[in-house]
Amino acid sequence: MGARTKYRKRALDILFESEAQGTTTGGTLAQRLEINDPPVNAYSVHLVEGVIAHGESIDALLTEHAKGWSLDRMPAVDRNLLRIATFEILHEDDVPDAVAVNEAVELAKELSTDESPSFVNGLLSRIVEVKPTLGDLAPVPAEASDDVEPSSDDTEL
Repeated sequence: MGARTKYRKRALDILFESEAQGTTTGGTLAQRLEINDPPVNAYSVHLVEGVIAHGESIDALLTEHAKGWSLDRMPAVDRNLLRIATFEILHEDDVPDAVAVNEAVELAKELSTDESPSFVNGLLSRIVEVKPTLGDLAPVPAEASDDVEPSSDDTEL
């Protein structure tokens, strides 16, 4: 598993944990950073903060293009993988769209239902298709925010 894949998985863990426990994502992130076991990489922090910052627009876009599916009906793993990948597709110029889609599909294969990889692939492919019609989306800076300090150990999750 590549480094960025591990960082995406760690971001997914934080989003999933927050949702499962009914806590704020920012609070869960801060707690994970304080405990720092396993360490949280700066890119994981960036992904979680990006999903927090753009959550409403990401969820609206996913809802609009998930034919016949509400966010609540999706498995929690899929929902949060889709949020991370959509953030990367829309706001990360250094991550090719195909890479964001493929990474989400591979994590869905590993962590979710048998039907999830094709669902995730189809919905993210649709997001990539409509991306040019969404207007000028400014990329989010790659640095983590000043509010949260990432782990200095970027080699582990």
